[in-house]
Amino acid sequence: MALISIDRERGLLTAEFQGLDKLWTLKSRLEIPLTHVRGATHDPGIAREPKGMRVAGTYFPGLITAGRFRHNGERLFWDVKNPDKAVVIELADGESYDRLVIEVDDPRATVALIEQSITRA
Repeated sequence: MALISIDRERGLLTAEFQGLDKLWTLKSRLEIPLTHVRGATHDPGIAREPKGMRVAGTYFPGLITAGRFRHNGERLFWDVKNPDKAVVIELADGESYDRLVIEVDDPRATVALIEQSITRA
């Protein structure tokens, strides 16, 4: 699971990975400029979609999808064990990833936080 925070002063969205997720994803955090965030949605169904090719990270079907993946030319970052808590964050061109698919504690609140923050940015 990840903690998503917004630093309005620095204009950053930060995803900080907790516990073993740091090991599974091979990352401890991601920082994305708010100007590069297009939007966010709560999407439990995304876990049923093809993941593509794992570039780095961990994949045990039905248990955990974590790390970097490529699918149809799209660069994805995953950190999901419980699909019901999956949030998809769409990023602008020029970022390292096209989409982040991240499990959070409260998907609705996280989506609201991101959407409000990018509207203000």
